[in-house]
Amino acid sequence: MAQQFYSIPVASAEKTTDDCILIRFAIPEELKSEFSFRAGQHLTLRKTISGEEVRRSYSLYSSPQSGEWAVAIKEIPDGVFSSWANKELKAGDLLEIMPPHGSFTLENSSQANPVYVAFAAGSGITPVLSHLSDRLSAEPDSRFILFYTSRTGASIILKEEIEGLKNRFMNRFEPYFFLSQEERDIDFYQGRMNREKLEHIRLHLLDLSEVNHFLLCGPEEMIFMIRDYLKEHGVQEDRIHFELFVSQAGLKKRERREPAAGEQAAGAEVTVREGGKNFRFRMARNSESILEAALRHNSGLPFACKGGVCCTCRAKLLEGEVEMEVNYALEKEEVQAGYILTCQAIPLSDKITVDFDQ
Repeated sequence: MAQQFYSIPVASAEKTTDDCILIRFAIPEELKSEFSFRAGQHLTLRKTISGEEVRRSYSLYSSPQSGEWAVAIKEIPDGVFSSWANKELKAGDLLEIMPPHGSFTLENSSQANPVYVAFAAGSGITPVLSHLSDRLSAEPDSRFILFYTSRTGASIILKEEIEGLKNRFMNRFEPYFFLSQEERDIDFYQGRMNREKLEHIRLHLLDLSEVNHFLLCGPEEMIFMIRDYLKEHGVQEDRIHFELFVSQAGLKKRERREPAAGEQAAGAEVTVREGGKNFRFRMARNSESILEAALRHNSGLPFACKGGVCCTCRAKLLEGEVEMEVNYALEKEEVQAGYILTCQAIPLSDKITVDFDQ
């Protein structure tokens, strides 16, 4: 379903590391139902910075049971939004926010003594922390094991929150910290996650067959390395869940060609249904994505990452044929049901109809 932005005040803005700020939002009482969320979902934030509209998605690290809406924004080099947030955003400011969405979620386990294992790096800890608190609270017989990589001890995001969960669930939560740019007394805890560390974990710390769900969140290279390792050692794909914050493959568009004279007019006729209304435009087939073309026609379609990751631009294909360049957000069942990521969907047929309202 298409979603709108709401103007929401910042309840608090707290710098916890040199390059990370924790933001809590004061959701008005009348919007709390609209902003209800599941562990692992994210908020899309919108702000005009230096005259340019900027949208970014940030995972909620708070638990759905906490009654809070909180995100961590880590400053990245040349990051327009993250730099502005870390340097200027303060309590009382207003931000335009889309209600929570995203598919990095879990159903309650029907099995006794469920075991969850998470691998996270950097700001990838944010949706994992939401899952951590949610599962440990909702399932009193569950266990959660976390393998978390940061650059240094001082750069660990949400360290106090992780330690608080450890103190609260001492017998059911096991966190392991790895530092990539700081020496540790034990070699195993030094450096990024790699296959050698995974082998040690499998042989000495985990019985992979006893784990109900694996949660992976961090750099693309790390996620796929761990996913492939787990599959090689017999873990079924439906037990592996991952969230990408940025997909390099999704951002690397195919080499675009300039449409020949008249090709745009003779190309695909696209009909977009959104907010109960239809609008139509033409675009060259096999060139840019549906979302890119729609935005050129001044549409107000929902989007955030444009990299095939966040699912904000999800729509149902009602007519025609498209090719998705990448898909890291839709489940197989959604694709089979006809859903597409419009930021990655390239028209292949003469007529295309997509519906953002389904």
